Parts: sequence; structure tokens; C-alpha cells
Amino acid sequence: MRQCLAGERPTFSFEFMPPKSPEEDRLLWQTIRELEPLRPSFVSVTYGAGGSTRARTIEITERIASDTTLLPVAHLTAVNHSVSELRSIVGNLAAAGVPNMLALRGDPPGDPQGGWSPHPRGVTYAEELVRLMRTHGDFCVGVAAFPNGHPRSPSLRDDTRHLIAKFAAGADYAITNMFFVAEDYLRLRDRVAAAGCRAPILAGLMPVTNIGMIRRSEQLTGAPFPAKLAARFAAVAHDPKSVRAMGIYETSKLAERLLEEGVPGVHFYTLNRSKATREVWANLALGARL
Repeated sequence: MRQCLAGERPTFSFEFMPPKSPEEDRLLWQTIRELEPLRPSFVSVTYGAGGSTRARTIEITERIASDTTLLPVAHLTAVNHSVSELRSIVGNLAAAGVPNMLALRGDPPGDPQGGWSPHPRGVTYAEELVRLMRTHGDFCVGVAAFPNGHPRSPSLRDDTRHLIAKFAAGADYAITNMFFVAEDYLRLRDRVAAAGCRAPILAGLMPVTNIGMIRRSEQLTGAPFPAKLAARFAAVAHDPKSVRAMGIYETSKLAERLLEEGVPGVHFYTLNRSKATREVWANLALGARL
């Protein structure tokens, strides 16, 4: 993983979620097989709130490592876990041959924007989880970054301070949550660089393929969808095909701008479907960049 990050070319990666039903499981593995030929730098597997998908995350990550050519990264959140439980999970992942992890404090179960309380014998911040991983083995550790600031941060300055602390604790890189305006990412990169940190920050993108995804993105990020872009989608909301085409176009244009600006990597939130991601990939001729 560190070799990918240290390369001269930008990384390209995909994110998957543990399925909740046999049908979703079939769809996930179909998506994985459809995206595997694109030879991404890595793929990540999310971790449900409060550890609700812990076993599935480990199982899927292990299967990706053993049954595909893909390099998996396992998410791990601190919500509802004691330090001893976190150490056990990290050990299980290591035993499964997964040395790459994404350390997240995590959202409260049931309501991503609700109040957050640490486990009485757990950790309070993601930087503590990074340190725990570092003391447990030689893992390549990623963390989350927020172009518009974390919803619970009182200011962008405070949010930047927390991101720098995660890097200081030993994080190798960060992946942003989804955003839709290049300047949001570029300002984040500038804030971190101004603090003297040059750690790579990968850009997290998600094509909007239906109007409902706009509201969903706001729920996931805690940030309002850009007003000008929302107005453009609203103008074609009566035509689902036009909404989807616009989403693919806007994401392709955003990714191209970021690559021109020297972004170290692009991370696609797939929602366990491959078609939209493959279309953006084709628009950018990303295979030629690898």
C-alpha cells in the first residue's frame, strides 16, 4: 500500500459496503468482479456503525485478499468498542493477511449527525485509534478528511488541527468524504500544507445518478449539497436519464480538474454498483494513467 502511495502516478480506488442480504451479497461480488479488470490501486470495505458489520467486514476483506487480485483496505471505527476489543479486531485483520486499515472514530449508530459518546474503556479520537494500530504492528493506516469540515468541528481551523494530529499519530494518508466542488478539496489541501504537512490526501468522489442521492450525500457528509449544482440537477429532475447523465458528466469533470491540480489519488464511493464508476473511468481514460 505504501508503495502505491509513494508512486509517481495518482492512485485510483473503490469503496464497498458489507451486504445485508443474499441478493446484496451477489450484487457486491458481481461489482467486485466487474471492477477488478480496471486494476485499481486498492479497494476498501466499510465498517457499520457500532461494529454492526464487523464480522462481515473482516470476512469480505479476507476474501478479497485471497480470491481476487485486488489489494483490500479494512475500515475500523471506535464506536462501541473498548480498547481490548479494538486490539482483538486489529489482530484478526492482521491474521487474515490484511495489513492495510482505515482508522475512523465513526458515527453514532442510527443517526450519523447525533451526539457521540466514547466507549467508557475505548478511545475518543481517531488519532488514538491510529496509535493503537501503530503499536500493534506495521500497518499502513489511512484516516478520514473533510473538505467542508467535520460536522462536529467548531471551525475549519479546528478540523485541520485534528487531521494534522492524525498524521502526527502515524497515519500514512487520508481519504476525504464525498465532495462535489474542486475548490473544497483544494482549500483543504492548502490548509494542511500551510501547517507544514505533506501527507497525501485522496479525493473521495461519488457520481450522483438519481435525485435522492443528493439528500443522501448531505446525510452522510453533514454538508449541504452545492446550491448551483443542485439547481442544475433540479432543472432535469423530471428526467431520470438526464439526471444520471449529468451526474456522470459532473463527476468526470471534477475528477479531471483534480488530476490537473495534482491530486495524489481518486477514491470512488461505489455503493456496491459498478456501472457509474466504470463510465467515469472510461471518460477519463484512467487505464492509461496507471
